[in-house]
Amino acid sequence: MAETDTGDFPLKRHLGMTIRTIEPGHAEAGIDIGEHHLNPNGVAHGSVVFAMVDTAMGAAVMSLVPDGMACTTTDIHVRFARPVSSGRIVADTVVTKPGRTLMHIESRVTNDEGKLVATATGAFMVIPVPTPET
Repeated sequence: MAETDTGDFPLKRHLGMTIRTIEPGHAEAGIDIGEHHLNPNGVAHGSVVFAMVDTAMGAAVMSLVPDGMACTTTDIHVRFARPVSSGRIVADTVVTKPGRTLMHIESRVTNDEGKLVATATGAFMVIPVPTPET
C-alpha cells in the first residue's frame, strides 16, 4: 500500500500525517501523537482528529472521482469515544455511498491498541477542479 499522492501541504507536514489509499473508495490517514498535538489537558486536541478524518475522507473520495474533478467537504460529524495522549492513531475510512455529485463517507479512528478513539460520518461534494478564474 503506497502513500497517496496528496502533495506536501503544510498541514500534513505540521501534523506529521500519513495518507494511504487502500483501494478505490477506501483510505486511511495516521498520526503519531506528540506533544505539539496535545490540548491543555494533555490529550490530543479534537481538531487534530478532525483534520486527520477530513483528510482521510477526502483521499477516499478522490480515489473515485473522474479526472478533472475534485471534492470539497460539505459536512463531517465526529463522535469522540476516548482520549489519546500518545501513540499512533489511524482513521480507516470508506465511501459508503458514492454518487456523481455527493458522496457519503464513514471513518473509524483507533489507537495503536486497536481501541476506538472516534467515529465520523461525512459528505463530500464532487466539483470541477478549481481554476484561478473560478
